[in-house]
Amino acid sequence: MNIPIQINENSAEPLYHQIENQLRSLIITGQLGEGTHLPSIREFAGSLNCSVITVRRVYQDLENEGLLRTKQGTGTFVAKVDAGDRENYKLTAAREALQAAVQSGKSVGCSEEEMAGLFQEILQSIYYPSKG
Repeated sequence: MNIPIQINENSAEPLYHQIENQLRSLIITGQLGEGTHLPSIREFAGSLNCSVITVRRVYQDLENEGLLRTKQGTGTFVAKVDAGDRENYKLTAAREALQAAVQSGKSVGCSEEEMAGLFQEILQSIYYPSKG
């Protein structure tokens, strides 16, 4: 199975974090449905050109969150995610991304008003691209 994970080797974000965030997003949005059989750790690491240890950590973290389940001898599968949990994951991910963006803007000297303007501009460009 080909899982659409994009790795940015120039990013300051750790590799396991990039993989984990994208895999979590695929599960939460339902792009990887309940019961989907994931590649073995070795197979997934090979397709991503990364360490087996990295993928093992991703799988373990997501299993601890309740998003994956592993059956000895058969592999790793996407777990059932309740609608309420799905909503919590979605809002938490968005909140964390917005916090990071605001912190980044603040660290380079953007005012609250500048950040609010940028946020509105970006919202418009993404939700209403033809009006840009």
